[in-house]
Amino acid sequence: MKILHVETGRHFYGGPQQVVYLVAALQQLGHENTVVCPPGSGADSAARAKGIRVQNLFCAGDLDLPFAYRLTQYINETKPDLVHCHSRRGADVLGGLAASFADVPAVVTRRVDNTEMQLIATLRYRPFKKIIAISDAIAEVLRGLGVDDSRLAVIRSAVDAGAFASAPDRAAFQKQFAVPEGTFVMAAAGQLIARKGHRFLLDALGKLRAEGRPIRLILFGEGELEAALRAQAADLKLGEAVQFAGYRDDLDTYVGCFDLFAHPSLAEGLGVATLKAQAAGVPVVGFAAGGVSEAVEDGATGLLVAPEDTAALAAAIARLMDDDARRGQMGAAGRVRMREEFSIEVMTRRHIELYDSVISN
Repeated sequence: MKILHVETGRHFYGGPQQVVYLVAALQQLGHENTVVCPPGSGADSAARAKGIRVQNLFCAGDLDLPFAYRLTQYINETKPDLVHCHSRRGADVLGGLAASFADVPAVVTRRVDNTEMQLIATLRYRPFKKIIAISDAIAEVLRGLGVDDSRLAVIRSAVDAGAFASAPDRAAFQKQFAVPEGTFVMAAAGQLIARKGHRFLLDALGKLRAEGRPIRLILFGEGELEAALRAQAADLKLGEAVQFAGYRDDLDTYVGCFDLFAHPSLAEGLGVATLKAQAAGVPVVGFAAGGVSEAVEDGATGLLVAPEDTAALAAAIARLMDDDARRGQMGAAGRVRMREEFSIEVMTRRHIELYDSVISN
């Protein structure tokens, strides 16, 4: 098969990483791929590093009609069997139109669980033969927007479990983040925006510190709420108990060094960060929101509580702080589950089956 992938995101967050996982695996199986992405984007450099063919097309967003025109021309020139649009910023609306103009079948992946006006959703998804949801939660949102079941497919995101198989360098981690020996360390990773729920995690940390529990939280990520979250941490007198580490492209190197991974999102398509934590043998605590309930098996690979319930979140963290054996059991169960249910091989096979069905029809 010859597949053209459209990924217009600027940063190398979870979505573009999934595209690189998928395309690299497809190439190993003999399929021909090209990734269309903006020059200098995260997907651009990551794809090139994997030896993936890249075509750079600048995209300013959903209203960038010249991008749709240039993409249509490129599709006409290269004649792929199928176009797979991966991101919402320009790729789904304009990518779908371009594929339609070029008369090439197209599919789209949806990674977020937020809703929208039904009319907008109808227009957004009309050009696509299939809409791939990365979780059942997202599929349910799409059904609520009027997308017929016959056009829906659930293919969950994957994690490269093998990348987390080796023991992490704890000495380097402690030096890098100035963590004293014996400190219980919890991490959270994600954009510092409202729906990621960091304010609730800081409140829970404040409760734990008030009980005299020696715990440190390292927050990875950047975003518009950073100043507000820093102010909240100061008001709670958290001091060195919380560390704002910014965005790190080497986080995967250190994720296995944490005792616990927190994911307090209020809305989440699936939660790739939680997949990585579990692949590294780290239990997850967080809110049972969106696809997180599918990514984390509550009671087996982590503990999930009701969204916004900071008391319950603090209690869940405290339970796992006090039970080394249970954390070890959850970590081991997480590793197994990621290998068996969230592998790149499984994700790739499901995509190939879907591509075949679309092309043959």
